[in-house]
Amino acid sequence: MHLTKHLIACLLGAAALLPACAAAQENYPSRAIRLVVGFQPGSASDVGARISAQKISQILSQSVIVDNRPGASSNIAAKAVATAQPDGYTLFFCTVANVINTAAKGAAVVDIAKEMGSVGMIGAVPNLLVLNPSLNVDTLPAFIALLKSKPGQIPYATAGTGTALHMAAELFSMMAGVKMLHVPYQGSAAAVTDLLGGQTQVMFAPTSTVLPYVRAGKLKALASTGARRTASAPELPTIDELGLKGFESTVWYGITAPPGLPPKVTSTLEAAMQATVAASDVQAQFKAQGIEGNYLNAKDFNAYIRSETEKWGKVIQVSGIKLE
Repeated sequence: MHLTKHLIACLLGAAALLPACAAAQENYPSRAIRLVVGFQPGSASDVGARISAQKISQILSQSVIVDNRPGASSNIAAKAVATAQPDGYTLFFCTVANVINTAAKGAAVVDIAKEMGSVGMIGAVPNLLVLNPSLNVDTLPAFIALLKSKPGQIPYATAGTGTALHMAAELFSMMAGVKMLHVPYQGSAAAVTDLLGGQTQVMFAPTSTVLPYVRAGKLKALASTGARRTASAPELPTIDELGLKGFESTVWYGITAPPGLPPKVTSTLEAAMQATVAASDVQAQFKAQGIEGNYLNAKDFNAYIRSETEKWGKVIQVSGIKLE
């Protein structure tokens, strides 16, 4: 009898909480939102996050605070968010680095597709395939033929092992059936410097970084790496257009959250993100940073994350890349 009364009391208590929970969702957001970034202040990811946070804050009439937690290729930040309360007040600025982590390290890192809920994609930084002019190559087919004639001999620069730029080169090598000599650097700046100097001869590099050198004739651009032509250099075909069907490699950005985010909160954030990407002032700021806005809703972004995880997993398996 006492057990039955206790059970009834518990059920009544839970029922009483439902209106309060619904009201909390209706009033979302009623306090500051924290957007956790896995890279240091001033990094490309941090800048993209701050541009987005400022506009989302304006749209929602609530503060969106960027919280930098660098380390372990963004995995420290990912773990902090994955275990937070799913109330919409702790969000994660997700990048391609997170799916590369998952593909390379499995259970040792947060699997964004499985351990978080998607909110939406913001955009991506396309890369260009650029060469030092000393190679005397003007087309992608001619470049591939050159690589096949000198397997493992032509050096390509990256911002480091396991970075998005490294993965782009390995994806290209896998799909084209070629092999190049990897020369990793500590960041893109040093890699581009040596590419310009001829110490290395090939690089997959952010469009905004190398396009001025291409325009000046100091580097030769063969193609862009996105699914569509980059607005910064629309005259350049994509690698997909030039024959490697399905090739796509960008540094993309989006927002995810702890699993179990209420649908009402998700839809509120989706609408804010869509309006953010469409805003003219944000587009101008994105353009200055080499980011091309590309909004995807929660469902489509989750599917994209899963496809990216599968793609980079295959590249890592074929290339034998080992990440610490």
